[in-house]
Amino acid sequence: MRGGDWSDLENDACVAGYFAMLSDELAGRKYNKAAHNRALQELTGRSKGSIEFKHQNISAVLKGLGETWIVGYKPAFNFQMSLVDAVARHLHQRGDCFFPERHQDSGVSETPGAIWIGTPPTLQNTPPPDELKQMQAVARKFDVAGRDERNRALGRAGEERVLYHERAMLVGAGRTDLAQQVRWVSQEDGDGAGYDISSFTPEGHSRLIEVKTTNGWERTPFHITRNELNVAEENSDSWALLRLWNFSRAPKAFELRVPLDAHVELTATNFQARFH
Repeated sequence: MRGGDWSDLENDACVAGYFAMLSDELAGRKYNKAAHNRALQELTGRSKGSIEFKHQNISAVLKGLGETWIVGYKPAFNFQMSLVDAVARHLHQRGDCFFPERHQDSGVSETPGAIWIGTPPTLQNTPPPDELKQMQAVARKFDVAGRDERNRALGRAGEERVLYHERAMLVGAGRTDLAQQVRWVSQEDGDGAGYDISSFTPEGHSRLIEVKTTNGWERTPFHITRNELNVAEENSDSWALLRLWNFSRAPKAFELRVPLDAHVELTATNFQARFH
């Protein structure tokens, strides 16, 4: 059996096989991990254990890239950047959009209900420093936040899911009258309001909701505009950021309220230049 660093050809073959299994898993189709492993053994000359660990490395890369991964391959870190490049190449071939057909299909057979809202990430549940550092490096290099921001289909699907969530919450609280007034502002009026959904509390107070969606884990970075920050500060009693994650499988969420810098580190990524 071969040892040493994996070549680009080996990485590409392993990544292609991994994505084939992941596509089957997300679509609910059966697949055979052992058969995939044997095929890679024949192709690369690597051992079964080496290939299994490489699959776990790919899961870790996808976690860093803010994407979902195969449930049976727990992310294993300390991977080489050449593997990150291989995953990025494969994503690029797919148009940098992971399973776009999943996001664009809004023709659901029944109206989705409320989403369980959890607690935001805290210092207590921060990953080990080495693991977090490697994931942050991957996210920065490949601009994960920017990719999600440009993925209009993903963003639209997340906003639509929150629209249903807000209506379901109000109906469940006996406020059908308010549920009928919930508006998808970014869809009806266009971007620029500083929030996506206009809703209400069961008591009738205004809720201005900015939605940020990703397929990846809850700590995946996201973009927020200066306008959104300004609107948040001006409407601190009613504005909320609803963070959707794990979207391609089963959406989970948490809310962030003003001041946002109490929860996240805000980093300037571009500047406006004006002449003196």
